[in-house]
Amino acid sequence: MKDLLSIVSHFQMQGTVREIKPLGSGLINDTYKVTTVEADAPDYVLQRINHAIFQNVEMLQSNIEAVTGHIRKKLEEKGEADVERKVLHFIPTAEGKTYWYDGENYWRIMTFIPRAKTYETVNPEYSYYAGTAFGNFQAMLADIPDTLGETIPDFHNMEFRLKQLRDAVAADAAGRVQEVRYFLDEIEKRADEMCKAERLFREGKLPKRVCHCDTKVNNMMFDEDGTVLCVIDLDTVMPNFVCSDVGDFLRSAANTAPEDEPDLDKIAFRMDVFRSFIRGYLESARCFLTDQEIALLSFSAMLFPYMQAVRFLTDYINGDTYYQIQYPTHNCVRAKAQFDFYQKVRAKRDEMEAYIASLLK
Repeated sequence: MKDLLSIVSHFQMQGTVREIKPLGSGLINDTYKVTTVEADAPDYVLQRINHAIFQNVEMLQSNIEAVTGHIRKKLEEKGEADVERKVLHFIPTAEGKTYWYDGENYWRIMTFIPRAKTYETVNPEYSYYAGTAFGNFQAMLADIPDTLGETIPDFHNMEFRLKQLRDAVAADAAGRVQEVRYFLDEIEKRADEMCKAERLFREGKLPKRVCHCDTKVNNMMFDEDGTVLCVIDLDTVMPNFVCSDVGDFLRSAANTAPEDEPDLDKIAFRMDVFRSFIRGYLESARCFLTDQEIALLSFSAMLFPYMQAVRFLTDYINGDTYYQIQYPTHNCVRAKAQFDFYQKVRAKRDEMEAYIASLLK
């Protein structure tokens, strides 16, 4: 704790530190809860930023400051009560920055939101909350004056992910290309269609918005009465297509099986989760969405399992250099499971589009 005490001393916190303990089980950043002694002082959350993933910490924090500042302004203009619990608040250092570099690692501190919790539950009810919350998040940021940077360049760029796959095939570093040749052909047959968003963007027909880009149920904070307080985990907030926030949520939430399920018969697309999420999303995002963006909502649900299949297959061909694996063919199994899920989502396309049309009447 002594080293952590030294780190928190660089931030302009209120109160005296009582203890610093690990918090949560995040896979990217190391997170701690800082408890203070005084009753009138807030508690805090201390994080070590993973700068192997987020290599431009200055840009990362600049994005977050712009987003939280804009949301705070919107909430205050609406006369919202309890604003401090509805938007993240980062504590500056003596130099006025929202991060501290100790010579090896980057650290940041935000105010701990009291009487709030997250859920891991994925069902129609929580999917509706997620759709509403992430749609509202995009809506509040639709008129943000700041230009945000890409914290992970080309994170959800389908053309880029296919280029990575083709480069892997050309190198064939692990000698696995022949083994997955049929699968590669299936991927390539659909490649042109799945790069539709990038083409529309180049043609000036599809805008980029400020998106969350990691839309999981547990990235929302709930009040004790079950209402959504705010969206959290803002590291991946950056310009992207609205497809990102819709498709990313549905890829995991609307699948009846884990992403690495070897038994393809267990994989199905949950239309009840799709309907709930889309209903909530359109209720809060309809105010700014273009007709073109709405037309891509069912495409979004197909895009993300396809993209993930491409990423897993790329890693398998490269010799498993990116994703952690539990057994030698794990990435290949993952790729096949995601591709199967993509096909099952695709089979529901007409049903998805009919439901979206019914909501717009």
